[in-house]
Amino acid sequence: MQVISTNSGKPQIIEWKGKLAKTGIYKYPTNEPIFLGKEDVKDDHVIDRRYHGGIDKACYLFSADHYNYWKNLYPELNWQWGMFGENLTVENLNEADINIGDVFKLGDTIVQATQPRQPCFKLGVRLGSQKAVKQFVEFGNAGVYVRILETGKVKAGDTFELIERNHIGYSIRKVFQMIYSENFDIEEVKVVISDPLLAESCRVDLKKIWGI
Repeated sequence: MQVISTNSGKPQIIEWKGKLAKTGIYKYPTNEPIFLGKEDVKDDHVIDRRYHGGIDKACYLFSADHYNYWKNLYPELNWQWGMFGENLTVENLNEADINIGDVFKLGDTIVQATQPRQPCFKLGVRLGSQKAVKQFVEFGNAGVYVRILETGKVKAGDTFELIERNHIGYSIRKVFQMIYSENFDIEEVKVVISDPLLAESCRVDLKKIWGI
């Protein structure tokens, strides 16, 4: 897996249901390295820290391979890397092959997968249709949030290399499916919830959804 693009952007004001809201989802290729800190990407703009940034979700990665699917759905958009608000666009990233707790060498950094991205209305605004939120869930490939075990810089061309596998962990894709589907044994969900490497916010959401 290889970093195709580093992305950042300035906050923008959007309108949603008659009200104004600030968002950092509008990210664009930077053509320069970015610094991954413990709680966020340096010089990036995390607007709502209830859902983004922090120790468990310091950086968001999305697969370059998923873009063609979305280009077919929204061919009228001016497609560039960063359209999903990702800090890093990564080639060959496959959520089914990445477990919660897996550790990766990424540029100068060491990072650990913590949870899938959960879409909100801001993704729909970015893509020009609120249908995109449901389509994102149905597609099932949500990208990966990571915690930063060792800070440092990442640039386009750097590899995203697995160095430690969490063999008892569930895949990012399966955890995403557990959030939006009831087609799981509750005992499986309890295993995921008990994984100490899962992002705490995701654990809280799963407990609420499944009544655990």
